[in-house]
Amino acid sequence: MATILIMDHTGDTRHDFDPNDSKQLARANARFTDLTSDGYTAAIRTSTGEVALVRSLDPTAEETLFYPRLVGG
Repeated sequence: MATILIMDHTGDTRHDFDPNDSKQLARANARFTDLTSDGYTAAIRTSTGEVALVRSLDPTAEETLFYPRLVGG
């Protein structure tokens, strides 16, 4: 089971999906596209424990974290 974790002003939302289920994987890919189109940044933790930005869904990643664009002032 893989998880899409979305951070926003309300906290976080989790969406689990089975990467071996084509319908769930298609929904996860669509969610990835929608979130990144809305300005979210996607990141995963690599096998060495480091964080890496991703530009497409990696169904082998345990978690994909989405965080909104930071706005400073």
